Amino acid sequence: MKILVAGGTGFIGTTLCAELAARGHEVTALSRSPDAGDLPDGVDSAMGDVSAYDSIVDVVTGYDAVVNLVSLSPLYQPPKGKTHEEVHLGGTENLVRAAEAAGVGRFLQMSGLGADPNGTTAFLRAKGKAEDVVRDSSLAWTIVRPSVVFGDGAEFLEFTKRVTTPYVTGLPAGGKTRFQPIWVGDLAPMLAEALEDDDHAGETYELAGPEVLTLADVTKLAYAAEGKDVTIVPVPMGLSKVGLSAVGPVPFVPFGPDQARSLEVDNTVTDNDVTAFGRDPAELTTLGAYLGLEGDGARVRPTETA
Repeated sequence: MKILVAGGTGFIGTTLCAELAARGHEVTALSRSPDAGDLPDGVDSAMGDVSAYDSIVDVVTGYDAVVNLVSLSPLYQPPKGKTHEEVHLGGTENLVRAAEAAGVGRFLQMSGLGADPNGTTAFLRAKGKAEDVVRDSSLAWTIVRPSVVFGDGAEFLEFTKRVTTPYVTGLPAGGKTRFQPIWVGDLAPMLAEALEDDDHAGETYELAGPEVLTLADVTKLAYAAEGKDVTIVPVPMGLSKVGLSAVGPVPFVPFGPDQARSLEVDNTVTDNDVTAFGRDPAELTTLGAYLGLEGDGARVRPTETA
């Protein structure tokens, strides 16, 4: 297939582009400012901004499949001049419209766990509305909702260490917010298969890793990988929300009210749809294994397994 990956130069995008190219597909990574030197071997680049229809309508022409990975981070405030509605909803509307006009056969939409037009955060609301756009289209679509994704170049561990300190650190509600992290190396092949197998058309999949970790668990693992211990001091959620809300308007502080609200929502699945791709959740890569902590780091026990 000839596949266009919007957001193909990002963390998940580069891994997916490499996976698709290795499977023999003709792959192009679309981004606002592509640098071919940053792309895997065999992957072409194209310039376009999904939030500007005129910049992508001609680019989409001629492709068999389109993947939409373009996303603002739910962990940080959007960059100045950008909103979740503009990028996630408007960008999806433009990409779907262009794909329909070009007669694209398959469309893969990256969403997120908890996506809902009436969700608790701007990120979840925009992602939920974008899902509706995809479902209402004439395209043969598949929607994937992953939990947080980790791997080389991911922001999840970076974010965790940015809001904590080694040895002793405070976390909202003691870091009880739950995540089910999935390794990008496990996720990318499933995304590729979602495009290749027509049986996945018209389906929405919630994909997660093999274990449930609290924010406190993740913090301990992150510092254990550096040979450091950490004691978690609970900070009342109400106080945390006030603190993050207070810094929201400050341009050099990347956290705000929306990030505070996101800490009240678990990022886990009830049924792990990796089984739809023939995967056993228990065989997926754990965060501890990725960090090289299968031995000594095993003292950091996850809250529960999937």
